Amino acid sequence: MSTDKPKSTLGGSRAGPLPAATAWRAVARCVVDSARMLATGVVHWPRGNVGRRLRFADGTTGAVYRETVVAVPPVEPCLLVVSFRLRRVRGRGHVLFRWESWLNTPLFVGFPGFVSKLWLAADERGRYRGVYEWDGADLAEHYARSLWRVLALVSEPGSIDFKVVPGLHRDEVLADPGLLDADPSTLDWWCPVGMS
Repeated sequence: MSTDKPKSTLGGSRAGPLPAATAWRAVARCVVDSARMLATGVVHWPRGNVGRRLRFADGTTGAVYRETVVAVPPVEPCLLVVSFRLRRVRGRGHVLFRWESWLNTPLFVGFPGFVSKLWLAADERGRYRGVYEWDGADLAEHYARSLWRVLALVSEPGSIDFKVVPGLHRDEVLADPGLLDADPSTLDWWCPVGMS
């Protein structure tokens, strides 16, 4: 475990989506690469974190309902947290979304730098989160800004956000949230404070 604190806990969360043509080309390349990865068995779904609850600095919690992993250790680890609220999904619709989300796997595992994702169910405010480990902060931001175009099709306007924290492994942060060493006024929806 690194003893160095990350240089910054500020990502490009308000950078917005990439231009549409750039984002959709990246998603198309990802789908092709994902199909190859899925066919060769390099994508795994461990169950060790499923059912655990993550607590966030804004007082909300989210239950892990799936984990997706590729067996490639990162050279430049970073934490990426993405959030959104689904448009017009209530009650049992959330259960259907969690089942349907299996179909979304090809939309992210083939992006360069993907290491792992914890899929979190909707929190008390109806917000879904993906808590990722990525290899390279620039690659993580490129993914998040490309994914924005996909999420915009099904999300409430203004609900999509992301945060990139370079220099830390996701599991290190979950085990010791103090590693973030962030200004308390910047700790919000994206900042994990514990896991049970």
